Amino acid sequence: MAQVEIRLPKMGESVTEAVITNWLKEVGEKVEMDEPLVEVATDKVDNELPSEAAGILVKRMFDKDATVQVGEVIAIISTEGDSVKENSSPSTDKNTLAVATIENQIFTVTNELKRIDTSDSNKFYSPLVKSIAAQEKIKLAELETINGTGIQGRVTKKDILTYVETRVFATPDKLEIAVPQAHQSNVVTSDNQGIKVAQVSKPTLSKINITVNPQDEIIEMDRMRRIIAENMVLSKHTSPHVTSYVEADVTTLVNWRNRVKGAFEKRENEKITFTPIFIEAIVKAIKDFPMINISVDGTNIIKRGNINIGMAAAMPNGNLIVPVIHNADRLNLLGLTKAVNDLANRARKGQLKSDEISNGTYTITNVGSFGNVMGTPIIPQPQVAIMAVGAIRKMPAVIETPDGDMIAIRHKMFLSHSYDHRVVDGALGGQFVRRVADYLENFDPKTEI
Repeated sequence: MAQVEIRLPKMGESVTEAVITNWLKEVGEKVEMDEPLVEVATDKVDNELPSEAAGILVKRMFDKDATVQVGEVIAIISTEGDSVKENSSPSTDKNTLAVATIENQIFTVTNELKRIDTSDSNKFYSPLVKSIAAQEKIKLAELETINGTGIQGRVTKKDILTYVETRVFATPDKLEIAVPQAHQSNVVTSDNQGIKVAQVSKPTLSKINITVNPQDEIIEMDRMRRIIAENMVLSKHTSPHVTSYVEADVTTLVNWRNRVKGAFEKRENEKITFTPIFIEAIVKAIKDFPMINISVDGTNIIKRGNINIGMAAAMPNGNLIVPVIHNADRLNLLGLTKAVNDLANRARKGQLKSDEISNGTYTITNVGSFGNVMGTPIIPQPQVAIMAVGAIRKMPAVIETPDGDMIAIRHKMFLSHSYDHRVVDGALGGQFVRRVADYLENFDPKTEI
């Protein structure tokens, strides 16, 4: 019988894995082309994956709640399933279904036996890496000390094979490896026989000894929170963060919005917030300083051709999601307002698609929506900068007038700009946030929307 392998498709630039949350078809069931086959969840959104072929589902490669890498085979469909059912007796149909079911169970059990148990780990390991670790008798504690060169620091086949070749011995608190002459970039010491050794380490969500009292409650992180935590640790480990602050006088902007918001809501049946105005100013500043709109790949700098602005949004369950306005520089203020409202509404309802949370090149987070005046946001990799906008407050300020300096009540806010000091120095980082503030302070009160 002709068989088609159904693979987990790519679901965004930074999405490398998904969790199978529900199988919509049982082994032996008929599947139509483009009919939903399985539900999967990434760190941000849930998706139904349609079948890429019509036929009979003969194998499910992973069980519910299993973590799968992009590109891995998740199911096998027999495209001659119809003819088998039409030309065979009922007993033959039952036998075919029974064989397919047993084969699927054997496949699952066999694969699990070949792998080490990583259920207690906060890291993701591919089935191949786990299989090699089991064959080489590498325990989980030892596996977690291997530096990964894959996406988000994951251990690749090359990483674990290199480790096996250079492995000397392990102790509970550290791992020492012999480093060949060609791989001495991490050498830190020599033993009394002249063998080069190095200590391997990488950031993890490590456990510490905490006393739990009877009145305490232990709450396990959900899947999204675990991945957010891992990404935050990874970002702080990857990028040396520096934050610059600027205070902006946005009185003109506030007065303009107060004047137009009523008519805008009546005409468009939706509100105009400050967020699209902030994004417009950021886009203008990126055009002035394009080296903020970059990513780092080893020793290479990738200068992004598009300006895709992520906007961090809090979800009802307390987790965080960052929908992205793609090609934000091509939208006017009305277009940005529509995009912001649409993405924010669907983010709260969990209705975002994978491509709507991927490929961001710069991010804004509105800490002012919680009454905070400033913050020190963490950069979402692989971007190199993020801006936090604080609460707008009425403040006494000294202003210059033709009649001299005067004290007046002004609307002011802080802008906090965190950036990756590997590629963005204080001059660029500081000039950029100052330019955003300038665009906000010089907002044209005659702007129409």
